[in-house]
Amino acid sequence: MQLRDSNGLKLVLALFTLYIIWGSTYFVIRIGVGSWPPLLMAGVRFFIAGVALFTILRLKGDALPSLRQAINAGTIGILLLAVGNGLVTVAEHMQVPSGITAVIVATVPLFAVCFGCIWGLRATRLEWFGIALGLIGIILLNTGGSLTGNPLGAFLVVVASVSWAFGSIWSSRLDLPKGMMIGAVEMIVAGTVLLIASWLNGERLDHIPDTAGLIAVGYLIVFGSIIAISAYMYLLAHARPALATSYAYVNPVVAVLLGMGFAGERLNPVEWLALGIIILAVVIVMVGKSFTSRQPVPAEKTAPEKTMAAQRGKPAP
Repeated sequence: MQLRDSNGLKLVLALFTLYIIWGSTYFVIRIGVGSWPPLLMAGVRFFIAGVALFTILRLKGDALPSLRQAINAGTIGILLLAVGNGLVTVAEHMQVPSGITAVIVATVPLFAVCFGCIWGLRATRLEWFGIALGLIGIILLNTGGSLTGNPLGAFLVVVASVSWAFGSIWSSRLDLPKGMMIGAVEMIVAGTVLLIASWLNGERLDHIPDTAGLIAVGYLIVFGSIIAISAYMYLLAHARPALATSYAYVNPVVAVLLGMGFAGERLNPVEWLALGIIILAVVIVMVGKSFTSRQPVPAEKTAPEKTMAAQRGKPAP
């Protein structure tokens, strides 16, 4: 009984971590880009987090990945973190509200279903209905007010979401490092790419970021990257996929509330409607996935690493 209670407490803590921490990172990114160039901030965040996590894992005795595994993980890291999170950071620097950004990113599971069809992962009618509903939500969101004056910013967030969805699905077909080493390699490579992109883009840190900016990056490194990714990996290993990916429709609500409470962001009635439609669409797709996951699958496709990779869900902001 004590062991069961302990596991239950760990699940609750892991869920709380994903719901609150990942939901809060959109707001924290908004604070950070107030005194950091966006690509530089994202690069520093992931490079430091990746090196720290890699060091911890090596001290624990985790094995080094093979060259092929490292290349595969690095490629996925570029799609998920460098393009996915990097463009989100740039969009928030362009004054796309953090809450609206989170709502758009919530559509990643919808894009993931579409990309899954490339590799023969058939979508159910319920999933296709959810995708259609989500597209309606995106259209409403882009005509609701906040994004009409910033089409480029909105486009960047959509591209980020598509990149994360494609990388998430593709990763299930690749030979990747074991356990948390996946995240460490992905963050190191993505951080390096973002730092190079920052330099090529002419970003310069003319002065030391203010206290809020430094705290924001520290929060993103420790909580938004290392701790949250560890919690997510724990959930993938110990909880049903539907529960592990439930953050997809909780994060936008957390982000919107934080943006309204601390950054003065406001949603008009159309944007509130779009938020509700997109969250409903993601819930419908998750329900459709749960039905699909109950179908028998060949034994060779049930390896834990492939299951974890396929269920990675949406961008960790």
